[in-house]
Amino acid sequence: MTGLPTWEQFIHPVLAVLSTGETLPVHELRHKVTTLCALSDSQKTAKLSSGQPVAENRITWAVSYLNRVDAIERPSRGQYRITEIGHTLLKQYPVAITEKDLRALAKPDDNWWVRKGATEIIEDTAVPKANRLSDCTALDPIEMIEEGVERINSDVAAELLSMIQSREPAFFEYVVMDLLIAMGYGGTHGKGTVTRLTNDGGIDGIIDQDALGLSKIYIQAKRYGSTNSVHRPEVQSFVGALSGKADGGLFITTSSFSSGAVQYAQEVPSRIILIDGKRLTQLMIAYGIGVETKETVKVVRIDEDYFA
Repeated sequence: MTGLPTWEQFIHPVLAVLSTGETLPVHELRHKVTTLCALSDSQKTAKLSSGQPVAENRITWAVSYLNRVDAIERPSRGQYRITEIGHTLLKQYPVAITEKDLRALAKPDDNWWVRKGATEIIEDTAVPKANRLSDCTALDPIEMIEEGVERINSDVAAELLSMIQSREPAFFEYVVMDLLIAMGYGGTHGKGTVTRLTNDGGIDGIIDQDALGLSKIYIQAKRYGSTNSVHRPEVQSFVGALSGKADGGLFITTSSFSSGAVQYAQEVPSRIILIDGKRLTQLMIAYGIGVETKETVKVVRIDEDYFA
């Protein structure tokens, strides 16, 4: 893999390929990027231990993070095109674009880039040390794996929200039901009900809390864009809809809750649980909703008892 660009070095070529304004499927985009970078056959076929081509993996990371800062957009599944932000980046950085340049465009709620002061190891351990963006020698191998998994989960979480927000509101309500059933609610047979959309201002779903259905959880699900927060009046409306039905409920959104909404939920006598987009995607990943396990890493150590 001598001379194979890092994922960061693929950022500029990805934008350059898309700069024509075409909408390209991801496989064609990867092909054009490898052609533009004049990768050799050995570089194109180099694989990780998992069997995935290294070049494809790194290009995919570049695409993912460009999409994360809205430099490119995905008009449909697996299709990408450049945005005005992407064109601006190419004009501002005509030779190369670094992760630091992208991090400057990170959204305020992008917890990975906002929280991390420096970049840790990225997609694979095959990146030469001289090409890494920061020194990871302070981390032991287990910490490096955990950092990598955290980064992957953060990226998947952002994409999960984007995909949910691109679907119709009714789909989000079924996602919520699937998640709660996966978490063990809905009784022995996973019994949940999504109410008619005409009731959208109050209760969107009902699910059993126990096996006999003696106690129920009432749910409100709001599929909002990341900039559209849920405010106090909407939570108040939900509490009003619960009157005479239950002492509490679950309010889930793909966006966030305003400070007024959070304060009201804490002070109201009814027990109201608020789950924002960040917590929602964490739960979806933890319970396998909308995601699948791509690879399992097996970590071994010496069995001292064997040699005793």
